[in-house]
Amino acid sequence: MTNPWIASLLVLFVWWFSTGAILWRVRHADRAGGSAHQMSVLWGLPLLVGGVVGLGLSLDQASVSGTYAAFLSALAVWGWIELAFLSGVITGPNTNPSPPYARGWDRFRQATLTLLWHEAVLIVALVLLAYAAWNAANPFGLYTFAILFFARASAKLNLFFGVPRINTEFLPRPLAHLASHFRHARMNWLFPISVTVLTFAAACWLERALAAPTDAAQAGHILLMALTLLALLEHWFMVLPLPDQKLWRWMLPEASAVSDPNLPIRK
Repeated sequence: MTNPWIASLLVLFVWWFSTGAILWRVRHADRAGGSAHQMSVLWGLPLLVGGVVGLGLSLDQASVSGTYAAFLSALAVWGWIELAFLSGVITGPNTNPSPPYARGWDRFRQATLTLLWHEAVLIVALVLLAYAAWNAANPFGLYTFAILFFARASAKLNLFFGVPRINTEFLPRPLAHLASHFRHARMNWLFPISVTVLTFAAACWLERALAAPTDAAQAGHILLMALTLLALLEHWFMVLPLPDQKLWRWMLPEASAVSDPNLPIRK
């Protein structure tokens, strides 16, 4: 498990599979209707519990297995929070589409209220994890969650400020209004900063991996580098004309008519 190619391929597979699994469950809940979304979140609680337990147990395990356990446990916690978000259980107090006349801070306030509880849960989880991992022998669970947190925050801000390509195909029924808070634009000021920071971060993780004193540290930094590169790829998906939705569309059932987002995206 110390082979960098094996570590990178594992990250790629987990990213693809976990994303597809969440989209599959949310799409089925959309088709089922009723309380199916709430039940999805309840059925997913073992994922959250397992992730929290795994993070706690791995903090003092400065080994290759401990590094992988921390990485996968952080992804499990993150995955449950994302499932709760896409299911409409942890979102925000604003469930209305953005009015076309909203501009500036008013538009930003409405978009923030749409995601407020979700962002609050992510911040609390990050703070608690940082507290638990302070001076721990194995901080890679914290680093994994931090990469996901800041990369996702960057992606959301880029969608808000405006990007050329916005894929709303996988937006579930509880979040259909979210599309109205996005904006189509040729470019925004944040995007070049985002891709530069992510590229620099990936290079830093690679440098740390090459200089790592132990196999565990090397494996951990390779995992972080691969995850950061995937976050960078997701940013480029918002700009380049690549059919990224085909990665998961084949494995999902057809969307029900009521779940297809039909709210216009701001120009």
